[in-house]
Amino acid sequence: MDSEMIMRELEALGKERTKKIYISNGAREPLFGVSTGDMKPLARKIKINQPLAEQLYATGNYDAMYFAGVIADPKAMTMADFERWMDTAYFYMLSDFVVAVTLAEADIAQEVADQWSISGEELRMSAGWSCYCWLLGNRPDREFSESKIASMLETVKNRIHDSPERTKYAMNNFIYTVGTSYLPLHDKAVEIAKAVGPVEVQKDKAKSKFLNASDNIQKVVVKGQLGFKRKHVRC
Repeated sequence: MDSEMIMRELEALGKERTKKIYISNGAREPLFGVSTGDMKPLARKIKINQPLAEQLYATGNYDAMYFAGVIADPKAMTMADFERWMDTAYFYMLSDFVVAVTLAEADIAQEVADQWSISGEELRMSAGWSCYCWLLGNRPDREFSESKIASMLETVKNRIHDSPERTKYAMNNFIYTVGTSYLPLHDKAVEIAKAVGPVEVQKDKAKSKFLNASDNIQKVVVKGQLGFKRKHVRC
């Protein structure tokens, strides 16, 4: 199947209700409104195809960009490739759930995420911290430097309340993920979560909400699910 055929398939799978949900979260035209579940049969047909993924991502169509992440070959992508994808990731569902997720399966994941997390750009920082969440929630604890993750927790404690909105979400999720999926620093993550307290984020001009990593970590403790690891990062 070529990119034009894929686009026709995606358009046929689109639903107006799903499209409205995506737009309410920041997506913009062009898009069809395809649910991730409806993409799975198509993904099984295509499997991994990096050239096709590049073509689809370049369309600027949200559904095609998301599908590109599903069929991409992360290990074939360079730092320049990921930078190019981030350049057109215009809202968090692309930065954190397409680019960061794809990066999390690459050998250069930590190297790229480290640069993004200190970039000063809201969505790049969000993608950098989110990538670590995907990594910690999937890869064995031994693949990470305990001192490095501890230092990152301290950075979050000191900067989260003054960070851009989407970066706050990703940083808060980082505390939660360390606390639930990276056992060597569970206690430190609990300590940091308590020190940080509730984090206020603006959802839109009229509303704000509060994120609380401490409460969410405790829920996982109660359920006896500490150390949880996902089998796969991408769907």
